[in-house]
Amino acid sequence: MHLTSARRTLVVTAALGLALASAPAVAQPQATASTNAPVKVSLTVKGPDGRLFKGKIKTKGHDVTTATGGTHRCDGTNGGANPSAVPTPTAALDDAARKRHFTWDGTWYASFDDFSVDTIRNVSGGGVAYWNIAVNGTSIPVGGCQFKLSAGDEVAFTWTAF
Repeated sequence: MHLTSARRTLVVTAALGLALASAPAVAQPQATASTNAPVKVSLTVKGPDGRLFKGKIKTKGHDVTTATGGTHRCDGTNGGANPSAVPTPTAALDDAARKRHFTWDGTWYASFDDFSVDTIRNVSGGGVAYWNIAVNGTSIPVGGCQFKLSAGDEVAFTWTAF
């Protein structure tokens, strides 16, 4: 009886050892590489009377400050849209404004965790229009601080009547 018990322990131990040895290795989580590397995009701003700005801008997600909205992050993590900071359309507009010396303003909406672009180069929607944001010819489905830009994207802010 003692021999049978020893054999059973040996067989169970061997089976368990084989099972563990043949089990797939569990992947260890790796640190997410930063995706907020600067990218170069083409930015166009079209007002009701034509083009207000066109140029290539190097941008990445960053804090944005407007007179009306204050200072808030605008790096793609807004609203949980992306797991890490990324370049965004509103950050590109902000970079263009600072580098090319024009103004823009926007209201901050905490409930959306994003800005609404209200005025660019003193052109406002004024209740009859809004600034539509499109990337590569398609209106973006989220706010301008939530959409991830890639190198070479064509970003357009277009004054659009309701």
